[in-house]
Amino acid sequence: MKKKTLIIFLLLAPLFAVTLAGMQVYYNLAIWEYTGQERTFIVNPGEPFSKINYRLKKEKLISNSRIFHRYSSFKKVLSKFKAGEYVIETNSTMLEIVDTLVSGKSKTISITIPEGKNLYEIGKRLEQKKITTYKNFVAAAKDTTFVHSLNITAQTAEGYLFPETYNFTKNSKAKNIIRAMVNQFKQQTKKMDFTQGGLTPHQIVILSSIVEKETGASWERPKIAGVFLNRLAKPMRLQSDPTTIYGIYEKFNGNLRKKDLQTKTAYNTYRMAGLPQGPICNPGLKALEAVIKPEKHKFLYFVSMNDGTHVFSTRYSDHVRAVNKYQKQKRYRKGRSWRDLKNKKRQ
Repeated sequence: MKKKTLIIFLLLAPLFAVTLAGMQVYYNLAIWEYTGQERTFIVNPGEPFSKINYRLKKEKLISNSRIFHRYSSFKKVLSKFKAGEYVIETNSTMLEIVDTLVSGKSKTISITIPEGKNLYEIGKRLEQKKITTYKNFVAAAKDTTFVHSLNITAQTAEGYLFPETYNFTKNSKAKNIIRAMVNQFKQQTKKMDFTQGGLTPHQIVILSSIVEKETGASWERPKIAGVFLNRLAKPMRLQSDPTTIYGIYEKFNGNLRKKDLQTKTAYNTYRMAGLPQGPICNPGLKALEAVIKPEKHKFLYFVSMNDGTHVFSTRYSDHVRAVNKYQKQKRYRKGRSWRDLKNKKRQ
């Protein structure tokens, strides 16, 4: 009788243990409830699941961090927790909290960063939206140690703050915002070949930022990229106004003077050979693609026709004539935007 009882026990014990474990998991997920007052929980941009899980348990919003992790892993949502400001209601179960953080509506502020904006302009937009302060954002973007921690071999985050629509929470940390923008850059460009053209990946970003600022007409970007690459190969100075402006941006009053062109900075391509020290704005995919796959030609010069497009020249004498026509004659100086050129053909 004792032997038979032992056998039954050995057979039933594992089943009993599994049943108890299952009941514990079910209790923690579906029965246990957060009984505190309604709370706001913030998921920061780029925050890993492990940190989110830790903070939820520390703030006593979940009962068991291990079960919360295993359930999230089972549901394949470990990387789907969205940045935002969420309301955790009283009597929420862990199942409901997972659902809230993955697919629920958060208290976020939507902000669109257009192509070609620099870190100072982005900082002002973020402050206007009360997402972070201009001062904190600019300081973080210029924090070389932090920038290097993001695997960017540059002195600032300029060029890698990808133009996109983001959702951030009020009073977000500047470094979290930058981390989210840089991650978006990496995600969007992961299929691009940054080994072409004899430039380093960072040099491609620098030149792309110049191309972005030189024209708003997307069809001109490969041609303008070709001009700059031809000048670099000569070698000739790039002589780009936007680079010069960036070098004095924080003191620039909107009027580029002869004195500015003669002031030596790490970005004044009238006074220096080669590329500037770093990017001058944050380029979009079209500008990056233009530098990676530039148009092959012999043009060395271009001048604005004041309608958003340009005249291209191979000889300096032709360039001078174009400058005299489009930049010195009043009837040509008053032009239209490239957005108004519905039937404009590529040059």
